Amino acid sequence: MSVADDIGLRIVRGDYPPGTILPNEAKWTEIFDVSRTAVREAIKILMAKGLLASRPKIGSWVEPKERWNLLDRDVLSWYALSPDRLQFLKTVQEFRHIIEPEATALAATRRSEEQMVEISAALRDMGQATTLQGRTQADTRFHLAILHASGNDLLVPLGTLIESALNHLFLLVTRNDDSFVYALKLHENIEKSIRLRRPNAARNAVRRLLANTDELIAHSEHKA
Repeated sequence: MSVADDIGLRIVRGDYPPGTILPNEAKWTEIFDVSRTAVREAIKILMAKGLLASRPKIGSWVEPKERWNLLDRDVLSWYALSPDRLQFLKTVQEFRHIIEPEATALAATRRSEEQMVEISAALRDMGQATTLQGRTQADTRFHLAILHASGNDLLVPLGTLIESALNHLFLLVTRNDDSFVYALKLHENIEKSIRLRRPNAARNAVRRLLANTDELIAHSEHKA
């Protein structure tokens, strides 16, 4: 883990609440056993992500959460590892409800043959995966391929940015063999609707999948 990753995770999980003045460079070099140059670079990275601000003679402090770039890949990853990760992943799921049904309907209308091949390949890899990691990676690829096939340029960077969060979400809702068979069937219905260019069916198929994921998240929350 880099210095920026370590400090960023500490900020996101609440070790340093907004407004907190962080330790100075000398203290960070002692904590991480790195050079001051490495610390300065980490602070610059966190400032660029909106987590920190800095002034001479004052030092660095944690910015209010509303200034954080929550769509940054690293910030998303830190959130997914924080004690609040379940609530954050529920937020990711809300985002999916807002975006994915209409994006999938667009994909059913606009997808190219090459894009359809990518969607189908991800589905096949999901069904053939022998490990949880392989399954979740294929699952994420499936959903990102659909965003690409939507033909909306604004959806593509959004999908790339939430890729890490989706991976953590799918790992959270680890399915046993029976529930995975059902989830795979739901994915197959989505793929079929896009392949046959049926936007309404695609939209509804995604909503059924999301409802199933909602149930798995609620079950995980109850166990926690």
